Amino acid sequence: MDDEGREPLRAVEIMTLLNVQRVAVVGTGVIGASWAAYFLAHGLDVNATDPSPGAEGRLRDAVAQHWPTLQRFGLAEGASIDRLRFHDSLEDAVSVADFVQENGPERMDFKIDLFSRMDAAAPPETILASSSSGLAISGVQSGCAHPQRVVLGHPFNPPHLIPLVEVIGGEKTSTEAIERTMAFYAAIGKRPIHVKREVKGHIANRLQAALWREAFHLVNEGVASVADIDTAIAHGPGLRWAVMGPFMNLHLSGGAGGIEHVLAHLGGPIEDWWKDLGAPSMTAVLKQKVTDGVAEELGTRRTADLEAARDALLLNLIRAKADTGKLD
Repeated sequence: MDDEGREPLRAVEIMTLLNVQRVAVVGTGVIGASWAAYFLAHGLDVNATDPSPGAEGRLRDAVAQHWPTLQRFGLAEGASIDRLRFHDSLEDAVSVADFVQENGPERMDFKIDLFSRMDAAAPPETILASSSSGLAISGVQSGCAHPQRVVLGHPFNPPHLIPLVEVIGGEKTSTEAIERTMAFYAAIGKRPIHVKREVKGHIANRLQAALWREAFHLVNEGVASVADIDTAIAHGPGLRWAVMGPFMNLHLSGGAGGIEHVLAHLGGPIEDWWKDLGAPSMTAVLKQKVTDGVAEELGTRRTADLEAARDALLLNLIRAKADTGKLD
């Protein structure tokens, strides 16, 4: 019940109010197929399109592979794989869509042309969202006649499991489009954040890049092996980061004094560490060191087995966080 004693709106009711019942998934590679499965699991109709040979078969196989995991999460009323339709024509796929999630190649020229075509074919009220992990949405929308409805809706891989979506508007995106996009993602169980200014790589990828930069530096300098660095994160701060973010973790490190105590006592040392962080170049030698290190760490394990184990643990973790409900 809400504060006035009413039953809270269900996701399907919210999506009805938002007029979103059919989503077009444009580009059905790893990210697009994961999105398609997620939308289907939340009771939506999905129009999918991808010009690659054999794309429909690969998409249906991927959705079938993701479905048992989504069933364990719990399917929305009416959710069914049978609500997936594949279209050879981009225009046919988006012409009756209430929301479009694009997942094409990370090339600005390609995106500009693709969004121009989608803008011409989609109904005027339909939001056009890109999953781009690094491109500025201002550039993507530059060829559109209706740029106000073009947004960035960047998921984290795999989208059918990871809740985060970064929502960013371009120079010509309307406030209404941002609000509708945030509401839609929230209604289907995502955790959208509004990135208020366009920056390369958005937010989470920039934070990852900062960690990768130092990880590659430590390998390059012979400080630690690839496996040891993975262990240091996965069995150290990574466990805390899975529960809450860097600022809240830092706050808890200060005990009763909280973040103010931490900054008063460790602010100087932290700044000294910043100054000592590396700035490696992605040389052929460094690439080979990391490639060899990953191969050694992987050993005889199959990548598919690691993915399955990762997804099972993620499912349990996400469920546990939802059940606790005190750390948001």
